[in-house]
Amino acid sequence: MTDMTTAVDTAAVAKKDPAQPPVNGVDDELVGRLVEQARAAGLQLTGDGGLLQQLTKRVLESALEGEISDHLGYDKGDATAKEGSNHRNGGRSKRVLTDVGPVETDVPRDREGSFTPRIVRKRQRRLSGVDEMVISLSAKGLTTGEIQTHLGEVYGADVSRQTISTITDKVVEGMTGWQNRPLDPVYPVIFLDAVHVKIRDGKVANRPIYLALAVTVEGTRDILGLWAGDGGEGAKFWLQVLTELKNRGVADACMVVCDGLKGLPDAISEVWPQAVVQTCVIHLLRASFRYAGRQHWDAIAKALRPVYTAATEAAARARFAEFTEAWGDRYPAIIRLWEQAWAEFVPFLAFDAEIRTVVCSTNAIESVNARIRRAVRARGHFPNEAAALKCVYLAVMSLDPTGQGRRRWTMRWKPALNAFDITFEGRLSAGRK
Repeated sequence: MTDMTTAVDTAAVAKKDPAQPPVNGVDDELVGRLVEQARAAGLQLTGDGGLLQQLTKRVLESALEGEISDHLGYDKGDATAKEGSNHRNGGRSKRVLTDVGPVETDVPRDREGSFTPRIVRKRQRRLSGVDEMVISLSAKGLTTGEIQTHLGEVYGADVSRQTISTITDKVVEGMTGWQNRPLDPVYPVIFLDAVHVKIRDGKVANRPIYLALAVTVEGTRDILGLWAGDGGEGAKFWLQVLTELKNRGVADACMVVCDGLKGLPDAISEVWPQAVVQTCVIHLLRASFRYAGRQHWDAIAKALRPVYTAATEAAARARFAEFTEAWGDRYPAIIRLWEQAWAEFVPFLAFDAEIRTVVCSTNAIESVNARIRRAVRARGHFPNEAAALKCVYLAVMSLDPTGQGRRRWTMRWKPALNAFDITFEGRLSAGRK
């Protein structure tokens, strides 16, 4: 039976066209034969003792053997090895956690103890892919316990919660550098918003995580930073955030889009006097609904639509007068809300349609907030501020793993940036390298 299999394999190799190189350095025919032989032998592809585990073991051991050969200067079994020079000295068994589960591998040693392997370093118990897997699962909102269960059920790996926490703690170093990196001198638009998470500080309470997202002069998305605040969202803390952004290099912002938080427009003007402050229309509508009965929401939304879609500010004022006449007696608080926010509501009406569609709301940052909320929802609450920031940072860093979102974002913003160049003549040139 063995001879027959060998003969078949040899015939298959003979039929292979030598002009056809392996794809990506991998011989597809060889892989196919391995899978077929494993299936015929009843060997599973994955799982404990599966084909992938055995292949990983052999690949690691072959790489380690190549490393020690380079270190010693001769191959294993080479009779020309110099007498008295450093030699192989057996090996030691080491259990390494890989993407396909735990693998027992033999790490070679030399007599002088000078060999330092690179592919499986001394005291290393996990390959880098495992760390990346843990970080990815954590970014999706899984708790340490859920990640531990997942690794055990899928890969048969026994990884402690402390180890998982240690892996995710590594991102804190990167987060510190990211949070303090230099920024561009000017951004066409900066969106400001906050999400609330539950943090246990004596008692569990909602705490805001402040988020600033910018559009660069090339049309890409740039999340400028994350900050954990005390108590409720406040304009005073936003002033500290904006001042930090200015100290990191942001000398100018053409437009800043935010919700209707009291005092925030003044904070923005203090840091960037030339910035146009735009209140999010969606936030205004939501705030309006808080003062109205549920049965009137649809009618109020329909009556307010002509206001924020008007061609000019004068037309918007006329439509708002009609809204006041229809709803002022029933809901005077809504009228007062729009009148107080009018100065920050109307700026986008003076711009081209390309600018209006992308700056009339904080939808650009709301999609990021939605991803953050999904990640933190599974946690219930966090033991401290650092744990909350780590979770949010992981969620933010995993927003666009394929790069497709970045390309769509750039295509969406190109028309608006052309209009910005005309509207804010000369101000964007400082951001182009």
